[in-house]
Amino acid sequence: MSDLATDTAVAAYTVALCDFPELPSRERTAAEGRYARVLERQLGGPGGVAETLAAVQRLQDGDEVPEGTDAMATVNRWARAAVAARTAGMQGLGESEGAYFDVRIG
Repeated sequence: MSDLATDTAVAAYTVALCDFPELPSRERTAAEGRYARVLERQLGGPGGVAETLAAVQRLQDGDEVPEGTDAMATVNRWARAAVAARTAGMQGLGESEGAYFDVRIG
């Protein structure tokens, strides 16, 4: 698992490529880095990734979101960023049925 909060003392989030057991550690770390870079580019840096993921998780849990937050836009923004990040992360690795990237806050 890679801590990928660029230029911060404490990781804003972590990314782990899961269910791809045959992948060597070096390639796994590179894939996680590619995934994180695209997420950050799409969502405005490490803080934007953590904030957007936290908002999506609150929505999934049925919790209230801050006033003025467009729930559907937030979910769509995360989904678009995650698809782009998965494409970048899996680039050159081939397919592994069931492999996924797990993103967790801090």
